[in-house]
Amino acid sequence: MPDVRAEFEAVYRRHLPAVSAYLARRVDRSDVEDLAADVFAIAWRKRASVAAGEELPWLYRIASYQVANHRRRRAIRANALALFVVPDAAPAADAAFDGDPELARAWRSLGGAQREVLSLVVLEGLPVAEAAIALGISPNAASIRLHRAKKALAEALGTTHADGERSAPPAT
Repeated sequence: MPDVRAEFEAVYRRHLPAVSAYLARRVDRSDVEDLAADVFAIAWRKRASVAAGEELPWLYRIASYQVANHRRRRAIRANALALFVVPDAAPAADAAFDGDPELARAWRSLGGAQREVLSLVVLEGLPVAEAAIALGISPNAASIRLHRAKKALAEALGTTHADGERSAPPAT
């Protein structure tokens, strides 16, 4: 009989840094440790529902739900108490583009679903099939969404000429 506890511990040790980095790009750094603990507590309870080799995208999916719940709790608390809350100090996933204002503008022009699929594939380094698991969609749908997101980002950036200058985005 396999040692379930040891197997889960190996998954925890292997994926904690990636899950923590995922959370750090989405919430205040002071909340990352608690949210990561919640992610792995849920993962432990639901460990039978994940296929071998799909642990990381499954953990990202749990983490995305935890981030949404965390944000909802913060919004409810702020509204209920009518307090002024200091904005999150943690960078959002799109903060990676702050060094290039044009790229940051193009990134913000994308829809939320487009940004999320690009973030998972480009920033988190997931293969499309694993990003699909994290998003709760089929691999084909993730591939299509990624293709459309890349195309939309390219259009928002405009094309680059041989001399390095960018032209205006094409009219649609």
